Amino acid sequence: MIYSGKAITVQMQDNGIAELCFDLEGESVNKFNALTTNELQEATAAIAASSDVKGVLVTSGKGVFIVGADISEFGSNFTAEADELAAGILKTNLEIFNRFEDLNVPTVAAINGIALGGGLEMCLICDYRVMSTKAKIGLPETKLGIVPGFGGTVRLPRIIGSDNAVEWIAAGKDQRADKALAAGAVDAVVEPEKLKEAGIDLLNRCIAGEFDYKAKRQEKLEPLLLNDMEAMVSFETAKAFIAGQAGKHYPAPLTAVKIIQKAAKMGRDDALAEEAKGFAKLAKTLVARNLVGLFMGDQDVAKSGKTWAAKSTPVSKAAVLGAGIMGGGIAYQSASTGTPIMMKDIAQSGLDLGLSEASSLLAKKVARGRMKPAKMAEVLTAIDATLSYENFDSVDLVVEAVVENPKVKRAVLAEVEDSIREDAILTSNTSTISINHLAEALKRPENFCGMHFFNPVHKMPLVEVIRGEKTSDEAIARTVAYALAMGKKPVVVNDCPGFLVNRILSPYMGAFMGLVKQGVDFVAIDKAMEKFGMPMGPAYLCDVVGIDTGVHAGAVMTEGFPERMARDFKTSSEVLFEADRYGQKNGKGYYSYELDKKGRPKKVVDEAVYTMLAPVCDERKELSAEEIVDCLMIPLCLEAVRCLEENIAASATDIDMSLIYGIGFPPFRGGALHYIDDMGVAEFVARADKYADMGPLYKATDRLRDMAAKGESFFAI
Repeated sequence: MIYSGKAITVQMQDNGIAELCFDLEGESVNKFNALTTNELQEATAAIAASSDVKGVLVTSGKGVFIVGADISEFGSNFTAEADELAAGILKTNLEIFNRFEDLNVPTVAAINGIALGGGLEMCLICDYRVMSTKAKIGLPETKLGIVPGFGGTVRLPRIIGSDNAVEWIAAGKDQRADKALAAGAVDAVVEPEKLKEAGIDLLNRCIAGEFDYKAKRQEKLEPLLLNDMEAMVSFETAKAFIAGQAGKHYPAPLTAVKIIQKAAKMGRDDALAEEAKGFAKLAKTLVARNLVGLFMGDQDVAKSGKTWAAKSTPVSKAAVLGAGIMGGGIAYQSASTGTPIMMKDIAQSGLDLGLSEASSLLAKKVARGRMKPAKMAEVLTAIDATLSYENFDSVDLVVEAVVENPKVKRAVLAEVEDSIREDAILTSNTSTISINHLAEALKRPENFCGMHFFNPVHKMPLVEVIRGEKTSDEAIARTVAYALAMGKKPVVVNDCPGFLVNRILSPYMGAFMGLVKQGVDFVAIDKAMEKFGMPMGPAYLCDVVGIDTGVHAGAVMTEGFPERMARDFKTSSEVLFEADRYGQKNGKGYYSYELDKKGRPKKVVDEAVYTMLAPVCDERKELSAEEIVDCLMIPLCLEAVRCLEENIAASATDIDMSLIYGIGFPPFRGGALHYIDDMGVAEFVARADKYADMGPLYKATDRLRDMAAKGESFFAI
């Protein structure tokens, strides 16, 4: 044994080959935390000091290679000064990674599984890379608002060329083995069982002098082989394209290109200094802090879901009541992720619509080469369409997805309860109706909870699992387990009107109606909110969701929270609803819709809408984009605060992640509570007070004022 640590061991094999194995103690995966990085330095020194070592094979003792840096240790990046941070990163590169790369023996990385971020950068400092057919590699740092920090922007362009490297790094996507081999990122791809053998063979050939590893290494130490004209054309074209793709809210992809461009004429060490400066600059931005927070939040939600799921048995067979678009979407999602499902409706036409929805989604996958026709047939076979409750005693969980009407839902739920086992879980896919109210019609309310999917089911990751007053832990656990099995992000919330996401969204939409009433152009409002980062403005959102649906939801929320959500005027949506303008579903809403070249609905400003709304609106009024954002975001954020204070959700993280998963809240802003933190709680309260005359939606809570006075925040970072 040359070296033995808690993350790395180095053992001699035959013919002078040392195997450096990453195997982080107490963890299911390898990652570059402070311990691993320090041990790499020590292990490298031990290898350099051994005269017996003729070559080094880098392996993993886990099912993955190295998943990247330990993001939980990133907190210091947001508190250290940029110069201090850059100096620390450069020191790590010079004293640890460079010293391994400069070993006086050949090195080969045997990539058995995922090698991302720092994991791939570890592979890049090796002279050669052998990859399993099952492995994936990539540099995903731009998705966290930063750039690679362990030499990725320096070595990858020198290995696969600047154009390929720019594409890999800016997009941040994982790369399969065949793609990696074609690009030249790895030197060989073999089946998993032959990986170590192939790595050792390559080292032996280097030791025998068949391969000149020093010449191959030298390419990484020198400037890129591009003349001035080639460099200008390559990088300027890339910058223009990437700036357009990423948008102004996400600076990391463009910064990565600029780093590669500036470092192109530099040797390795100067280029690494340039990378460190770029990393440090980005790490100090709110975008990076929020995207890292988003990553951590996603991990927390996943951990919570797994904890719940561990308390129950998996769902081996499910059922959905009500076919149509929503029922068909749920059936598709369940069957395509491995859980057979019965789909019941009262009419054959409903079943036909549900099966058509599932077939359409599957056909698109086949057309894009993401599914084989045989697999499509297998998935469709896993959907058992039926008009009766026969065999419902074989299901573990039922999702009721009939029309959003409490009387109908109560009747259907009571009916199906008599056809399922006593231990089966019954859930309702309702977006607004109280779970406690629906439970009143049931004999076993402890086996009932909400399971709110967002539309379209196959695209939207969030599932709200809603606990009623009598809901048991078993009901929650099995429902969470089913949502996870479907590939969804379940968040457990307590019952209240609108639950979590729709409750928080409701004041936002109410504020929108208020601005339209005051004479602010809804097109200008949409543009301001889209510029803010929302996937679509509120008027367009009304059309996509359905104005009839929005009016119904508004009535439920007004009844639930009359003190701040009731309105003393006729809203623009109510006017459009009465005029049979329901949005995209019938081609007329706030906008009119026509099909584009790809057959998708395209919104067009319809002047007739202004005439229609004139009787319920004040004289035309213009607000700045900043004022529009304040008027809409303050009510949304305050409702998020109330949901946290009232324990509707368990944590600030659950709230922010639900908004990002459920309504596409701008990820770079981190969520509503991160948005308050970024502004400063005291500043947010002051801004809310500025708009106090606009009504109770803008009234800060006493607890929030107390936080402002004490300088507190919702998140530690």
